[in-house]
Amino acid sequence: MVTVTLGKTGIVTNKNGFGALPIQRVSDEEAVALLRKAYEGGMTFFDTARFYTDSEHKIGLAFSKMRDKIYIATKTAATTAEDFWKDLRVSLDSLKTDYVDLYQFHNPSFCPKPGDGTGLYEAMLEAKEKGMVRHIGITNHRLKVALEAVQSGLYETLQFPFCYLASGEDMELLGECTKAGMGFIAMKALSGGLITNSRAAYAFMAQYENVLPIWGIQREKELDEFLSYIENPPVMTEDIRELIEEDKQELQGEFCRGCGYCMPCPVGIEINNCARMSLLLRRSPSEWQLTKEVQEKMMKIENCLNCGKCKSKCPYHLNTPELLKKNLSDYKEVLAGRRTVN
Repeated sequence: MVTVTLGKTGIVTNKNGFGALPIQRVSDEEAVALLRKAYEGGMTFFDTARFYTDSEHKIGLAFSKMRDKIYIATKTAATTAEDFWKDLRVSLDSLKTDYVDLYQFHNPSFCPKPGDGTGLYEAMLEAKEKGMVRHIGITNHRLKVALEAVQSGLYETLQFPFCYLASGEDMELLGECTKAGMGFIAMKALSGGLITNSRAAYAFMAQYENVLPIWGIQREKELDEFLSYIENPPVMTEDIRELIEEDKQELQGEFCRGCGYCMPCPVGIEINNCARMSLLLRRSPSEWQLTKEVQEKMMKIENCLNCGKCKSKCPYHLNTPELLKKNLSDYKEVLAGRRTVN
């Protein structure tokens, strides 16, 4: 079994972390079954957030009677100390626990620090002193904020998008984390579903001993795939290296990662899915993408106001309105039969 030591936290866990955002979409019963199977198969690190609707509740149902057997990481998107305490109390109640192993600021637009006027970091320290929080972390999609957090020395972990499509700047960020002794939690390890070979994704991560990937899991089939890597972890081979290079050629550059921070749209466009439909049709062709419901969602792009709100909030600086129009054009071609799904 390959393990990861999460920086200076002392947390040691299997190289497979369970990303609990997707379990919002399944019933309590299904979620509990998935979570317990994950634990029985060797997973011990479970990442959730107050923002993920009932995800915390489901983790609480699954593990309240075996709290000391697992690590729970959750997050707050609070921008004031008052909301910080509200979030933390709700999270603890939902998780049916009196402490969180890792509490993270959830994608803040700035790096919370003592004396910055928000009181956020001071509240985090107080929560740690009270034993409600054991370790302090931060998540982000913005390279500048992430780098500032690493350099501040205030955080024990950083959660950041990282996969084999990582840019040179992303790799430098990982290097800075390593030098600072910070734990590095890799979100979007499958790039929001655009990476379709999990063996290649795992083999890439295996090259970095201090990186903990968290895989977003919703179905038992997905879970079984990652659990199989606990006993037989994939390693980098020439075939996998070639596949990665092919994917880089196709996917690196300006594409939507599906993070959703551009939302909500004033006219109701589901930007995080619609802005990457062209790639989804190519990478993971499915009739589901051509259903009446999805067609209706895509056609909402025609109502785009070009207000620029989505563009201004994109952490990757994409020209989101233009990207939406291109995806709609491609989608219409597929519907008209001028292009095949794959």
